[in-house]
Amino acid sequence: MTQRHISHPEPLPDCAAGHSARHIHDLRGLAAGGGHFVEGRCRATRKHADTDAAIAEWTRINRPARSVRKVAPEQANNVFQMPLRLAANAAENVA
Repeated sequence: MTQRHISHPEPLPDCAAGHSARHIHDLRGLAAGGGHFVEGRCRATRKHADTDAAIAEWTRINRPARSVRKVAPEQANNVFQMPLRLAANAAENVA
């Protein structure tokens, strides 16, 4: 068997679709198509000579989408609000 599953003390991050990931080491030489790669049910990384490079690519392609930053609405500085009084309070203030 030319491939070996490598376990990590902490689990690899799931793919964007939520599938679990696994780290595989293809024991063939790099010229023959071997190396480290991380795969999930829906995608996989390229094969790398270094374990850290394969995991870094996996986290890069599966990072959560960034949300759009909300812009605070501008407050109008040319609006004047008249004080409003209820009818009962207006009658007391008049008398």
